[in-house]
Amino acid sequence: GHQPMPSPSGRYVLVFNGEIYNFRTLRRRLEGLGYRFRGGSDTEVLVAAIEAWGLEAALERLNGMFAFAVWDRRERALHLARDRMGEKPLYYGWVDRTFLFASELKSLRAHPGFRPEVDREALALFLRLKYVPTPWSIYRAIRKLEPGHWVTVRPDRPGSQEGPIAYWDAREVAARARSAPFPGTLQEAAERLEELLADAVSCRLESDAPLGALLSGGIDSSTVVALMRAQGSREVRTFTVGFRETAFDESAGARAVARHLGTDHTEIRVEPEDALAVIPRLPSIYDEPFADSSQIPTLLVSELARRWVTVALSGDGGDELFGGYNRYSWVPALNGSATRAPGLARRAGAAVLERLTPARWERILRAANPVMPASLRQRIPADKLHKLVDVLRSRGPDDAYVRLISHWPDPSALVVGGREPPAVATDPARWPAADGVAQRMMLVDALTYLPDDILAKVDRASMSVSLEVRVPFLDHRVVEFAWSLPASLKVRDGRGKLPLRAVLSRHVPAALVERPKMGFGVPIGDWLRGPLRGWAQDLLDPERIRSEGFLRPEPIAAAWEEHLSGRRNRQYQLWDVLMLQAWLETWGTGAAVRPEATAVR
Repeated sequence: GHQPMPSPSGRYVLVFNGEIYNFRTLRRRLEGLGYRFRGGSDTEVLVAAIEAWGLEAALERLNGMFAFAVWDRRERALHLARDRMGEKPLYYGWVDRTFLFASELKSLRAHPGFRPEVDREALALFLRLKYVPTPWSIYRAIRKLEPGHWVTVRPDRPGSQEGPIAYWDAREVAARARSAPFPGTLQEAAERLEELLADAVSCRLESDAPLGALLSGGIDSSTVVALMRAQGSREVRTFTVGFRETAFDESAGARAVARHLGTDHTEIRVEPEDALAVIPRLPSIYDEPFADSSQIPTLLVSELARRWVTVALSGDGGDELFGGYNRYSWVPALNGSATRAPGLARRAGAAVLERLTPARWERILRAANPVMPASLRQRIPADKLHKLVDVLRSRGPDDAYVRLISHWPDPSALVVGGREPPAVATDPARWPAADGVAQRMMLVDALTYLPDDILAKVDRASMSVSLEVRVPFLDHRVVEFAWSLPASLKVRDGRGKLPLRAVLSRHVPAALVERPKMGFGVPIGDWLRGPLRGWAQDLLDPERIRSEGFLRPEPIAAAWEEHLSGRRNRQYQLWDVLMLQAWLETWGTGAAVRPEATAVR
């Protein structure tokens, strides 16, 4: 619809980014109330819903992904709102007496009064987590609106705001689910889950534009594609990226699933030169430092899909909701056994594991892999061992989780004039209550890692090529049901996503998808020693880093030397710094603020 769009009475004016999947249902209800519509857009329905029911009641009725701003002419108030799970971004803040908001930071930078002052607290958080977590942004004056919240500002109160206020609080939803857990069996859970997911997929197939799916061949994306095919109303196109390095390549599995389901399948193979071509674009696409290296294949598969379709469904969210990450099994199991051992023995075991180089571990574990139980096999075994070391050194499951999600363990010591503030991801006091260690980690991931890393990665990459990605697992009905499932119905004997596996087994033979979990990774560690070495060497130059005034170069130089020697795999820490350096080079904020200007808040 044409935007800004006024409501029928003219009281409200709306600008809106996203999709409201149930807008046809809402439109029929509004027509029953006497509203008449001029066009067919969800924008027109949304602004009418706000007028008819008020902002909060309208938000509670929406099923979609969205960020919007609505101006109330009568009350002279501007309301900003974001979808429940954070699929669409929304940045905002006051610059003197001017209030700025946008879906992208580059839009805010276009304002002549904007001052690009780097927030060193946010920088410290980025170096720990590889992303800047909500509500921070990389700029001091700008914040991200939290998922499921709205905020109000008024022109007669510059510098102030009302809220953020939750209209859907993930913590409260999870708490209600805990008080009334799903009482059925695994089979009954799978039946209910399939009903909910099938409807979520059906809603997201509403499109006049060509539509497809991003298929990795894993359980989540394969389930989405299987349910798309079960709709039977149109041909499904699927898209995959593969790698020359077999430890990272899932293309054969995706190809097998696509063949079984009868999709029109397309794949590309990612080479190091493809990464080199993409890297210069990343700072502009992501707007602020972002160091999940799977951003590279995400961008490439988005470009591939956009050649044929303008809308694609993805399987994101399945891991966080149904227990797909290895840590949901590892931390309860390893921490339970480790805490029964004396602290000295645990530390000694960790030291032994850490002493061996990645190459030696690779040889040992690959030799052992064929005789290991399937649940313990890893496609990238040596890469996982540093995580095991962290678990063994932890003081308990909460500490183990923080260690596992941390890249630089003490970022405050790395950032000049910086101090790492408490954040949801790293402060157990801010975590929601849950039944057991695994469920608690899933909830924290859903509140932090999912919106700020996974969804940000997919949204920025796909929108940069004008591809709209829709995520059925994040339909709020599916999310609420997932949180009602006890951990025993999600993770058991080292295997996660039990109800999803049961759903998928009705559509795809288990042999096609039962593979060790890989994630959507890239061989950045090898590339940094090879084709990306010259690019990295320039950005990691100690004098360059020192002159920029943000980071201390000594720990970075030590990590770079260790990585090049092969003694340790420092790819995660180095990629964090490289993405920061590339961002500084692109946006020219290296000299914007000196340390003394931001050391005290």
